[in-house]
Amino acid sequence: MRSFSPFRFFWILLFPLLLLLFFGCADAGQGEVGGRVSWVHDGDTLKVDGIGTVRMIGVDVPETAASERDRYLRRQGVSSPIQRQTAKKALHFVIDEAKGKTVRLRFDGDRQDRHGRTLAYVILPDGRNLNRLLLEEGLAAVYRRFDFQLKKEFLAAEKEARDAGRGMWKK
Repeated sequence: MRSFSPFRFFWILLFPLLLLLFFGCADAGQGEVGGRVSWVHDGDTLKVDGIGTVRMIGVDVPETAASERDRYLRRQGVSSPIQRQTAKKALHFVIDEAKGKTVRLRFDGDRQDRHGRTLAYVILPDGRNLNRLLLEEGLAAVYRRFDFQLKKEFLAAEKEARDAGRGMWKK
């Protein structure tokens, strides 16, 4: 009969936990993870507990202060004052829709941008895609610089908002 070994007992308990963590995280890295939105930085960037800063894939919300990035939207007929208003509306929209709620993050291509932010689609508790909602409300434009899986869908949502004169596309 073997004697009781605390070291062996420890590894018997710890090994399955380590396997779960390793394979669970590896799987989550491919598809989705979840967390509670604890802060909203601006209309397209938020903080998710356990994840960090998340930049929403495929959308570009105007900045709260004038910047070089204004040029694209000005060429689209959106004045700088309307861009500032839209930035504030988008911030409040994301706060209302997501802050304090547990969301799912869905990944697509690169997991991080050059600033170290996690890139993701933000899926609300009711299953709606927050990135797309910003486009539908006219609070964001499609970020065209990079390809992503939902680009065609997002371009259609932006066009629909433009045609309907919603948000910054108001006629």
